[in-house]
Amino acid sequence: MITDWITTPVTADLLRGFLDVETTAHGLLPHRLPARARRQIPDDRLAMAEAQPSGVRLALRTRATTIELDTLPTKRVYQGFPPPADGVYDLLVEGTLAAQATVAGGRVHTINDMVTQSAEVREGPAGTARFTGLPAGDKDVEIWLPHTEITELIALRTDAPVEPARDSGRRVWLHHGSSISHGSNAAHPTATWPALAAAGGEAELVNLGFGGSALLDPFTARAMRDTPADLISVKLGINVVNGDVMRLRAFTPAVHGFLDTIREGHPTTPLLVVSPILCPVQEDTPGPLAPDYDGVTLRFKATGDPAERAAGRLTLNVVRDELARIVDQRRADDPNLHYLDGRALYGESDYAEFPLPDAIHPDPAGHRRIGANFARLVFGDGGPFAAKTG
Repeated sequence: MITDWITTPVTADLLRGFLDVETTAHGLLPHRLPARARRQIPDDRLAMAEAQPSGVRLALRTRATTIELDTLPTKRVYQGFPPPADGVYDLLVEGTLAAQATVAGGRVHTINDMVTQSAEVREGPAGTARFTGLPAGDKDVEIWLPHTEITELIALRTDAPVEPARDSGRRVWLHHGSSISHGSNAAHPTATWPALAAAGGEAELVNLGFGGSALLDPFTARAMRDTPADLISVKLGINVVNGDVMRLRAFTPAVHGFLDTIREGHPTTPLLVVSPILCPVQEDTPGPLAPDYDGVTLRFKATGDPAERAAGRLTLNVVRDELARIVDQRRADDPNLHYLDGRALYGESDYAEFPLPDAIHPDPAGHRRIGANFARLVFGDGGPFAAKTG
C-alpha cells in the first residue's frame, strides 16, 4: 500500500483538448466550448454534449508507476432503456494504450423524453480511476477522459511527482462534427474515429464533435475562429438533415457564414469540409429522425417525405451536392479550402462489412475504419493535411 502519495492540483496546464475550464463545488470541469458560447446554447442537448470531454485528456510527465484520479462523473440514461456501461478512462504511455479504468457511481442524468429532452438529475458519489503497474522511469502519460460522461476532476494522486507534459511539437487539428465525431458507439475514448485519425496523422486533437448539435451554430464557428490550430475540419450536414432544422435556402448561406467566420481567424489554414458518411435511412429521405425501439434494439427512422426535396427539404445527397458546390465556388479565392465526400470514409462497401447498428451511428469497427480512411486520405501523401517537407 502506498503511504506517501503526492497530490497534485488538477489545473488547466495539465489538460489538452479543451477550450475552457470551470471551477465547480467538486473540482475542475473541462468544457469544449468557451463561456461566451455556452451562454448562447439553446438546449440541454448541446449543453451536455460540449461538457462531455471527448478528446480531453490529462497530459503528464512523471516517473509514477501508480496513478489515482478522483472524479465525479455525470452519466446519461434514457428512460425505459438499459443504462450504459460506465465510461472508460484510457491511460497512454508514450502514446500507447497501457491501462484502462472506470468510475462507478456519480450523478445520473435521466432523459425522460428523447424528443423534448426533458430530464431529471440524481446526485451520486465521486469515485476513483486507478492505474497500477506503469513502467518505471520518466515518461509521458495521457489519461483520456470518458467521451460520453461529463467528468469533474477532483484530485490527482501519484507515487512520484508529476508536471505538465512537454509540447509534442505536433500540429494541432481542430475538428467539428456530429455525434459520430463525438464518438457515439465507440468502445473507449481513444477509439473514436477522430482520436484514431489524429494518432495516425501524428496530430494533437481538439475535438468539437457534439452529439446531435453540428447545426452550423454561429457561436461554434466563433469558437473555432478563436482557437489556435494548424489544421481544421468541419463535418457538416447530417444533424441539419436528421433534425430537419432548415431548408436548402437557409443551409447554403449558413454554410458560407460558418466558413467565413472560421476564416476570420484562420485565413490560410488548411480547412477541410467533410460531407456525411453513408447513412441509408437519410440518403434520399428528409428528417426528422424518430426513435424506433422494439424493446431490445434502439434504431432510428427518417419520417420525412422524399417528394418534398423539390421544395427544399434536405437529404444527405442534397447536402453533399451543395457542400461540394460551395467548396468548389469558394476555392477560386481560397486555395487552402478542401472538400471530402464522407462516403470515402464510410461508404457502400464499409456499410456491407460494418452495418450501422442503430441505423445512424457506426459500431467500434466502423469507427476504426473511418479513422483509418481519414488518416490515409487526409493526413497521407497528397492529402489536404499532409505534412510539408523540405
